[in-house]
Amino acid sequence: MTLRLERDGAVATLLIDRPRQHNAMNQEMWERLPQLVQEAMADEAIRVLILTSAASGLFCAGADIHEFARHSGEEDWRVANQAAIRATQYALAHAEKPVIAAIDGDAIGGGCGMAIACDLRIASPSARLGITPAKLGIVYSLFDTRLLVDLVGPARAKRILFTAALHDAEDALAIGLIDQIAPAPLEAAVELARRMAANAQHSIRSSKAIVRRILDGQADDDAETLAMFRDAFTLPDFQEGVQAFRDKRRPRF
Repeated sequence: MTLRLERDGAVATLLIDRPRQHNAMNQEMWERLPQLVQEAMADEAIRVLILTSAASGLFCAGADIHEFARHSGEEDWRVANQAAIRATQYALAHAEKPVIAAIDGDAIGGGCGMAIACDLRIASPSARLGITPAKLGIVYSLFDTRLLVDLVGPARAKRILFTAALHDAEDALAIGLIDQIAPAPLEAAVELARRMAANAQHSIRSSKAIVRRILDGQADDDAETLAMFRDAFTLPDFQEGVQAFRDKRRPRF
């Protein structure tokens, strides 16, 4: 089983477990990962999802290049592979709940793409990140490229793509590819996830949805976002938050 979902209270961990191939993603894995993301989103007990490697010192080496080479002449396979990779990136980027990438090792190509599609990225000091289609003569998709541009800006995105360079953790932090360096990234991700899980989930999920609208090009409120603001005052999370403030205690969401 190369992918699995583990639950620990409000935090779920989606583990990539193909260590002999440096967690390279094959077609079966690309097709399975969105299903596991949706499973986590559908579980009411889960509030935050972490994407990481089952083995330490790894994250994901990207797509399985050997599989690419075997099937490169098959148009049907190329179409199916493109759809599966897009579905994975879309599922991570549009997940209703927060998704954190815990990166302990290399996140290359499609592995870096998956990390970028998450909301936040925590990496170990030994981590390296890079997007390397220019070393293979292939093209990064528009959706993936937009996720990169949204994260680091167009000039840095061009530099990352044109050079196909690997960036160490310090450099990745400086250019915005990651958000935090931690000696034990999974432990740091769990700690952060539990802090998120303790807060009002309606607020978090609505905030994530609004940020996604902004990234997708929306520049002003519409009827739906205005209603999100107004209706929050009528929901149980607001009532509990106000009562906790009055009682001088932590809210229990």
